[in-house]
Amino acid sequence: MTFEEDIKESLNTLRQGGILLYPTDTIWGLGCDPANEAAVNKIFKIKSRGESKSLIILVDGLSMIERYVTEIPEIVYELADVSDTPLTIIYPKGKNLAKGVCREDGSVAIRICHDEFCRELINRFRKPIVSTSANLSGSSSPGNFSEVEKTLIDKVDFVVKHRQSDRSKSLVSPVIKVNSDGTFKIIRK
Repeated sequence: MTFEEDIKESLNTLRQGGILLYPTDTIWGLGCDPANEAAVNKIFKIKSRGESKSLIILVDGLSMIERYVTEIPEIVYELADVSDTPLTIIYPKGKNLAKGVCREDGSVAIRICHDEFCRELINRFRKPIVSTSANLSGSSSPGNFSEVEKTLIDKVDFVVKHRQSDRSKSLVSPVIKVNSDGTFKIIRK
């Protein structure tokens, strides 16, 4: 399957409320439409994960973030400028997202994705994509496709072929929580 065929099949899956297994700019992830509550619930079920834990969404730039948060604290622009690795930022208040994507306090975790495949997919989908590690709750995050559990692969609607043979190890992104007043806290290094 070619890159273009992977994109088209991924788009079809997302538009039909399905679940993707796909490579991100960090580790392999499970993805869906973050506005589709049934799809979001399906991800929690696949991962055997409690719904009290929120999900990350991937966007293709700051302009997309504006549609899914009530405010972007000024510090975010500085953090985005200085980060040389993928960076997940937790914003104070999310909007236009299905229940389960935002945390109980209303905050939402968002990462601007720089991976070619993800950016193309998000750009054509015209909205963010959920990204949560492709593992069962409590298991290790898969650094590459070969580490994704077979039982999980069998539960998704489409498995992206792009980068399946890549055996380099990827790491999860750092996570920073920003507050409305511009203060921030490092959640994960």
